[in-house]
Amino acid sequence: MESFLYQASIYLAAAVLAVPIAARLGLGSVLGYLAAGILIGPVLGLVGAETEDLQHFAEFGVVMMLFLIGLELEPRALWDMRHKLLGLGGAQIALSTLAMMGVAMAYNQSWSVSLAIGLTLALSSTAIVLQTLSEKGLIKTGGGRSVFSVLLTQDIAVIPILAFLPLLAVTVPVQITADGSIERDHNGDGHGGGHGEFSLSLVDGLPGWGVTLVTIGAVAAVVLAGIFLTRPVFRFIHAARLREMYTALALLIVVSISFLMMLVGLSPALGAFLAGVVLASSEFRHELETDLEPFKGLLLGLFFITVGAGINFIMLFDRWPALLSMAILVILLKGLVLYCLSVAFRIKGRDRWLFTLGLAQAGEFGFVLAAFSVGQGVIPIYVAETLLLVIALTMLISPLLFILYEVISRRMAESKDDVEADEIDDEGPVIIAGIGRFGQIVNRLLQGTGFNTVVLDHDMETIALMRRFGFKGFLGDPSRPDILHAAGIDTARILVVALDDPKAAINLVTYARKVRPDIHIIARAYDRVHVYNLYQAGADDIVREMFDASLRAGRYALENLGLSEYEAAEAEKLFYAHDRVAVRRLAELYDPNVPTSKNDEYVALARELEKDLEVSLSARGEEPKRA
Repeated sequence: MESFLYQASIYLAAAVLAVPIAARLGLGSVLGYLAAGILIGPVLGLVGAETEDLQHFAEFGVVMMLFLIGLELEPRALWDMRHKLLGLGGAQIALSTLAMMGVAMAYNQSWSVSLAIGLTLALSSTAIVLQTLSEKGLIKTGGGRSVFSVLLTQDIAVIPILAFLPLLAVTVPVQITADGSIERDHNGDGHGGGHGEFSLSLVDGLPGWGVTLVTIGAVAAVVLAGIFLTRPVFRFIHAARLREMYTALALLIVVSISFLMMLVGLSPALGAFLAGVVLASSEFRHELETDLEPFKGLLLGLFFITVGAGINFIMLFDRWPALLSMAILVILLKGLVLYCLSVAFRIKGRDRWLFTLGLAQAGEFGFVLAAFSVGQGVIPIYVAETLLLVIALTMLISPLLFILYEVISRRMAESKDDVEADEIDDEGPVIIAGIGRFGQIVNRLLQGTGFNTVVLDHDMETIALMRRFGFKGFLGDPSRPDILHAAGIDTARILVVALDDPKAAINLVTYARKVRPDIHIIARAYDRVHVYNLYQAGADDIVREMFDASLRAGRYALENLGLSEYEAAEAEKLFYAHDRVAVRRLAELYDPNVPTSKNDEYVALARELEKDLEVSLSARGEEPKRA
């Protein structure tokens, strides 16, 4: 017990120290966990042989992660992804395997060993990639969805790969015993002469058709239980009115499904993902997400720490030039394959680089496949040791690849993604630049009143969705002068700037005012500072995107505090009028090169205007009736 508490304290202390530092440096939590593992393992030697046992426990974090991802995907969404799963994911595995196999054969490995190495290195790290995508908010981008499709295909592919690898064995399988010695596995089941670990499997000894039937039965059981049993069980738990019972049930669902999948020789992660998809349309979905999220985060962190602690630094230091070269070669080869696939499947711009760099590493399933290949006599032990170090190095480098993506993404954002603009064949008195949630309301109001508008937006999906609902719009970057002139800036009466990017909106207003001093510009502002910048750029009417909604919410609050509807409405009008005057006067004092808190003249005027507002509201007539 004391040993367990000591080890738990070491792991938790390392995570608490290393992860915040890594996050503050912009390296992400994954690299922080890996660094923590390296610190307490190879560097300080605070943890030892129990790392392997902990790693098996920590891999359950990957299972939980896939279950939670499944909860966010309804079966219809999964069906919509079928082309990416079969096409993009299948092509990535096949081409990456062939590329790695060719390199291994160039290192004088046999074709069977090379193929096993290729299959092992073709898989990427589901844990690292999805954790990083979630942290950076990239999971729902086009590139993030493509990355997820490939990762899901890889997780599914682990099953046939595990079934295929024993066919490559050219030697008698071996079993690595607890004392580190090697004995021949004459039974061919990966458990030596009966001295290995106890294994319970429903498919042991069954013919091929029997294994298939048991597998289908297990999957059917998961689906049917998710459809028919979860609702009555959750209602039963709800009757107890004990919060911890929800957490216990959520853990029971994941643990039992994982155990069932292991019994039939399937991946626990795949079974958990399938269960999540089945429960995605359940009304208990959010309860499950809330209860399991903390466990997922801790176990994933523990997994990354054990990976760092398990790196064989003695071998790494002895052969670091060769091993580092191999790891970089793996990343480059996989990156080349991924980049070619992104071109073939028309993944563009920043999504292409996210897809290429995000999946270029090897993954945690590589540890499983390498160990399994040794046990089945597919690859020699010395090759497997090298393979494990190369996998670990690529995982260590992976967070740096995401940093490289952010650098590339920022540069692409500054230079704009190249899109082939539509030929604009329409004109009208109003040009609307940007058709998001703000611009679409303006457009519907104007068109409904009978005025023709020319709508511009640089997002292809947004324009396609708009056209589907019967509204006409043109694909093109509104901040480009050629697009703006093609849309009729020379003759239009009004320009509505509704762009999401504040900097782009300022640039557009500045250019439009320069080429058309007489045009009326209505601009959407993100906040008060953005209002000042738009005012100085030449906008006539500036609308803060949250101002009117906030003002209405304040009016409702006044009504419920005892004011009549008339009194609340009058207070709202007074505040609105005062704020318009105040913002215009403050805009004249605003200096973009000086923080507002350091601008003494600005601060003094702001305080004076706030006092004027209080006096005006209190003197508007009858004192507010307070509840």
